[in-house]
Amino acid sequence: MKKILFAFLILCGSLANAQLVINEFDSDTPSTNDKQFVEIKSATPNFSLTGYVLVLFNGTGSQANLSYYVLDLDGITTDLNGLALIGNSLVSPVPAKIITDSAFQNGPDGAAIYLGNGTDFPAGTAATTTNLIDALVYETGDPTEATSLLTTFGITAQIDENLNSLQTTQSIQRKNDGTYEVKTPTPGATNDGSGFVYNGLTINVVATEYTEGQTLNITFTTQTNVTTPLTFNYSLSSGNFNTSDYTGSLSVTIATGTNTTVKTITLVDDVIDEGDENMKINVSTIPSQYVRMNDNIIIRILDNDFVVAPWGTPLNPTYGIVTSTAPVGYYNSLEGKSGALLKQALQDIIANPAVVHAHNYGDMETILKKADQNPLNSNQVWLMYTEIPRSKLDIQETGINTGKWNREHIYPQSRGGYSDGTASIPDGINNWAATDANDILAGHADAHHIRAEDGPENSSRGNKDYGEYLGPIGNQGSWHGDVARAVFYMAVRYNALSVVNGNPANTTVGQLGDLALLLQWNQTDPKDDFEMNRNNFIYTWQVNRNPFIDYPNLADYIWGANVGQPWFSTLSTQQFSDDSVVVYPNPANDFVVISGIQNESKVSIYTITGSLVLETALSNETRLPLPISSGVYLMKITSYSKTILKKLIVQ
Repeated sequence: MKKILFAFLILCGSLANAQLVINEFDSDTPSTNDKQFVEIKSATPNFSLTGYVLVLFNGTGSQANLSYYVLDLDGITTDLNGLALIGNSLVSPVPAKIITDSAFQNGPDGAAIYLGNGTDFPAGTAATTTNLIDALVYETGDPTEATSLLTTFGITAQIDENLNSLQTTQSIQRKNDGTYEVKTPTPGATNDGSGFVYNGLTINVVATEYTEGQTLNITFTTQTNVTTPLTFNYSLSSGNFNTSDYTGSLSVTIATGTNTTVKTITLVDDVIDEGDENMKINVSTIPSQYVRMNDNIIIRILDNDFVVAPWGTPLNPTYGIVTSTAPVGYYNSLEGKSGALLKQALQDIIANPAVVHAHNYGDMETILKKADQNPLNSNQVWLMYTEIPRSKLDIQETGINTGKWNREHIYPQSRGGYSDGTASIPDGINNWAATDANDILAGHADAHHIRAEDGPENSSRGNKDYGEYLGPIGNQGSWHGDVARAVFYMAVRYNALSVVNGNPANTTVGQLGDLALLLQWNQTDPKDDFEMNRNNFIYTWQVNRNPFIDYPNLADYIWGANVGQPWFSTLSTQQFSDDSVVVYPNPANDFVVISGIQNESKVSIYTITGSLVLETALSNETRLPLPISSGVYLMKITSYSKTILKKLIVQ
C-alpha cells in the first residue's frame, strides 16, 4: 500500500496547486447519451468532496455564461487513485453518484467545481471565479466558441471532444502536465493507466424479462480470481416488488481461487394481478479493493394474472360490445340544429363551465394507463401510431425515449398554443379546475386528444398535419378515425382552435389540417369498442365526452357533405340485417359493391380454409376493390354486435 501511495503522489505532483480537478469528461456518448460522466481527481486519495459542488454552464446563446445544472458533491470520497466518478446508470464501473440521462449538454459549454453548495447556484446563475476550484470549457465539433465562459474562467481555449471525429466514442482527458487529450474513455481509472487496479465485480442475468413462476440465475463474476473469500449481500426489492414475490438466498460467496458463483431465484406465482413489476438487483457494500462494474440491474417481472377485455384492439376491432355511458338527454339540445348553431350547441355541452373539469398534465399518465389499456393485457397500454402494446411501466421519465411510451398530443402543443403547459405532478380525479371554451391552456391536458405513443414515433410526428404525417412505414391505419374524431372534438371544444383544409405551415397556431382527409378517415375507420371505452372512461374524469365518438356523422353536418342540414340523433340509428345488406355483383371480378350499410361496419373476406385475405371498414354503400385471386370466399360483415355472412364468388 505504501508503494501504491508513493506512486500516486508522484503522479499527482502537477496537482499541487489545486486540491481538485476535472480529470475526465464525456458529454456525448453513443446513441442516447446514457453513458455521460465526469471524473474528479483529488491531489490525495480518499479525499472527501463534501463542501464542493459541480456546476454546468451554457456557453452560447441567450443563456450564455449561466448555469443549467448543479450537483452537490457532499458524501462522495475519492478512491485510492484519488478519483471520484459521477455519471449515468450505464457507466461502468458504477459511479459514486448517479445522474439522469442526457444531464450534460454537448457544448460548447462549461463545467466547473466550486467550494460551496448546490443552493449557491440556482438555475441561471452567472459563472464566476469566486470559490472556483477548477473549470473546463468544452465542445463537440461546434463552429462557435463559448467566449464568455473562456473569459470568465481565464481559459485560453475550449477542448473539442470531436477532435478525432469520434466524439461519441471518446472523452476529454486531463494529462499529468495539466493539458488535455481526447481518446477512448477510462472512467474509474487513471488516464495514463497507472495506479491501483481494482478487481471488478459484474452481475449477469440471461434475460431481461421473466414471468411469475419462473426461476432465474444471477451470476456474479470478478475480473480476476479472488485471493480470499469474497462475501457480500444483494437485494432484489424495488417499488412494489418485495420479498413476498420471490424465494432464494441473498448472500453471495465467491470462493478463494475462483471468480464466479451463481444464485438461483424463484419467482412466486400468485393469483393476484399486481401488474408487471421491476426487480432491481443491487449489491451491498463490497471490500475496498473491489468495484462494481454494473449494479441496480432492472429485470422485468411479468404478471401472468392480467385481465383480458371482451373487446378488441384498434388493430383487430370489435363493435357494439361497449356502449356509450352518456346520460339520458346529454345530446338533446342538438336536435334539429344545423351549421353554426349545431356547432355552438355541441360546444355548450362539452365546454360547459358549470360541468366540465380541467385536470393537469401529470394526471394524463394516470388516465392513459386506463383509457389506453391494451384490451389483451391489462398491464400494457396500446400505442396508437405504431399499433403495438407496451408495458405501463415503460413510460418515458428522462430525455431518453427509446423503448418508452409518452403522451402524444393529437392537436400538437405548439399548434394549439398551450406549450406553456399545466402542472406535471398528478393531483387526482378529485382535484380539478373550472374551464370554458376560452380556456386554451386546458387543451394541454385534455385527455380526449392525448394518447399513449411510442416515444420516437411521437417525435417523428412532431407538429405535422395529418396527411403530411401518415404514421410509421407499414402501419395499417387503425388510428385514422381516432385522430380525426379527436381533432374534431378540439376544434369545437376550444374557441382558439380549428380544423382546416390542406396543410397550413407547421408554425401556424390554432389551425390543423387536413380537414378533407380527416373527414374521409372518420368514415373509413369507424369508431370501435376501444374508442368508446376510452370515451366512457375520460368522461368519469373530465365530465365531458367526445361527441364525434358517440355520433361520428356529426362531423359531416358541421364540416362535410351535410353542412346546412338539420341533425337528428335518429340519423345514427342502427339498422343492420341480412335482408337490408346486399352484395353485388356476385359472382364478381375486380370489385364488389356492398349496400344497405348505414352505420360503422367492418368487412372481412376469408378463403374457404379460413385464411383472412382482405379486411376493411365501411360506413355506407361502398365499392370494394378485390385484389384477390379467383375462387370461393366467405364475406363476414360486422356492425356493432351483429354479424352477417355472405358467400362471395370471384371469377
